Amino acid sequence: MIAREGYHSQVSKALRRVPIVALLGPRQCGKTTLAREFLSADAATYFDLEDPVAWRLLENPMSTLQDLRGLVVLDEAQRQPELFPVLRVLADRPGQPATFLILGSASPSLQRQAAESLAGRVEIIEMQGFGWSEVGNDEKNTLWHRGGFPRSFLASDEESSAVWRKNFVSTFLERDLGTLGFGMSPVLMGRFWRMLAHYHGQIWNGSEIAASLGIAPNTARSYLDALEQTFLVRRLLPWHANLGKRLVKSPKLYFRDTGLLHTLLGIRTEMELLHHPKLGASWEGFVVENLLRELTPQDAWFYAVHAGSELDLLMEVGGRRIGVEVKRADAPTVTKSMQIALKDAKLDALWVVYPGSREYALTDRITVRPLANCLGQG
Repeated sequence: MIAREGYHSQVSKALRRVPIVALLGPRQCGKTTLAREFLSADAATYFDLEDPVAWRLLENPMSTLQDLRGLVVLDEAQRQPELFPVLRVLADRPGQPATFLILGSASPSLQRQAAESLAGRVEIIEMQGFGWSEVGNDEKNTLWHRGGFPRSFLASDEESSAVWRKNFVSTFLERDLGTLGFGMSPVLMGRFWRMLAHYHGQIWNGSEIAASLGIAPNTARSYLDALEQTFLVRRLLPWHANLGKRLVKSPKLYFRDTGLLHTLLGIRTEMELLHHPKLGASWEGFVVENLLRELTPQDAWFYAVHAGSELDLLMEVGGRRIGVEVKRADAPTVTKSMQIALKDAKLDALWVVYPGSREYALTDRITVRPLANCLGQG
């Protein structure tokens, strides 16, 4: 087992601040395992809404929940949307006799319900699979290749990891889409998801993808929305400023878990990954996701000018504006694009993140850095 100390600390602090904490993330990322760590207290109650008994009990949520004390955990809360108005009433009781930890894998209504019905009473924490800081620098290649879903990362061998990820994809398409309330064809979504893997690290072109699949652009957008709402895809927005240049205005797309990306690309082993055309894009997405996760910037974008300079990531961190260019190279050097981006975006620093182990300066504001150093793990 790998301790999820960061998430445990976040949930603990949130439960002391507010009456309701929503822990949201993709299925199988470890939400239930983490929640069970809080059930050791005497006054703690757990409901799994995939259990028919718990489901029936919560068909009358007020009578079931109103007399409970201490911590109440509601797993797969999106299966009972009528819970949220009741939780609002229970959260407003004098003395706050119970606090609620709700777990969800997202749905079209879950985050809206939490934001609207529970406004001012809920703190939302997003959870993902294992990250760099949790597995350590020695396991970085395994994390990159297998992804961070616990059962994939911790599998006894490569084949078992690959089989788990393949089954995850099948289950998502055949069961989870319907369970979470997305009225979509599993066959079409499967084709869309696999095609999207080839756009990983690229600018979204919905019309092109829709034409390739023979669907309407609006349908392609709704499929992308579903993958984003279920925490499987990240849509990184472009940075805008009045520079007198034609800045790219469409978002950039990344799979949030590189293990799933590799499965959908048909990559089975680390050796196949190292020889695959999407090697650089896979590494870029892995770096971007870990930086956003570990550094928690106030804002994050990418920067690109049509037929001009670009940056993979632009972040506001601790009052500083930091640009990131990801290079799958042994010894990156300064490029004209970097120098233009440094000036246009008024960067305090530009990091060139590469897979090596040595950090060195290219200029006074441009530094080549291993990912571990950027995350404070070097």
